Order: sequence, then C-alpha cells, then structure tokens
Amino acid sequence: MDQSDVAGDLADILLTEEQLGTRLDDMAAQIDADYAGKDLLLVGVLKGAVMVMADLSRRLHHPVSMDWMAVSSYGSGTKSSGVVRILKDLDTDLSGRNVLIAEDIIDSGLTLSWLVQNLRSRGPQSVEIATMLRKPDAAKVDVDVKYVGFDIPNEFVVGYGLDYAEKYRNLPFIGTLAPHVYS
Repeated sequence: MDQSDVAGDLADILLTEEQLGTRLDDMAAQIDADYAGKDLLLVGVLKGAVMVMADLSRRLHHPVSMDWMAVSSYGSGTKSSGVVRILKDLDTDLSGRNVLIAEDIIDSGLTLSWLVQNLRSRGPQSVEIATMLRKPDAAKVDVDVKYVGFDIPNEFVVGYGLDYAEKYRNLPFIGTLAPHVYS
C-alpha cells in the first residue's frame, strides 16, 4: 500500500518511510549500548506496535526475547475511552527481567502509565519504554519514556501500525488523516 492508494484520505505525510528507518537505526544503537551484556525482553503492545517492534528488533545486534500484550482504551473512534482493558496478557514471567515496552504512539499517556504500573508489579528488574511517536501536547500524565522516535503535533495520524477503524495500518509512512474521513 502506498500514498496513491489513500491519497484522498490523507491531509499530509508527516514522516516518510526513510525518516522512520533512520530514527529506528539510532534508537536500536542506543538500546544495544544500554543493554549490552543484559537479557532483554521486548514487550510489544498490540496491535499498533507490530511494525515498530518488528523493525526495531531486526536492528538490534544482540538476542532478545519477545512477548505481546494487548490493552485497549479506545473504541472505534479517535478519542480514548479512559478505561483500560487487558485483551491479551503476556505469556512470559517478568521476574528479574529487563523489560522494554515497544509502543507505536503515546497520546494522553493514561494507558501507558497504567501498563507500566501493571508490569512493574510483576517483579521485573527494569521497565523502560520505546515509542516511535509521542504527542507532548496531548499528555495528561507524565510518563518517563527512555527512547522516543519523534515528537509530533496533536493530530490524528495513521500508518506504520497506526489505524483508524482498523484501516491504514499497512502504510509504510505516517500520515495525517483528513478530517472528512472521521467526521
């Protein structure tokens, strides 16, 4: 899928495939340095983080374990419902593990704050966060994020795992969704 397939649905291309790849290279290099000689468990947050986790993990230069968790505070709209639900829990015991949460985007921070607290209660050695996108202007709680790909404006974005009503996830770039699509 490319831009021509959804041209009428997008207002703008915010980040290109090349920009995303370059930033992931930088993030992976820092993660490699920070976790050198340490066991690392990547925890992907479904469904949006699939692209980020896959591409980030392939750029790392030491073995990592992976697991997936699905939590939701969204319905089919563009705003958080405020209620966090676990849709799929981890299969891995976190006791004594170094956990790195891979996220696609941080909006309000409410869901991620809840998730970090939940994972820390399971006895890991550490819990850190890597996210491709963060919207500082949308933050409602302060979440300590160790690795940030890009800070972006508070606009509704799709692509690279991000969706609107389960569409647009497979775009290789990040685009701003045109308001007529979700109005």
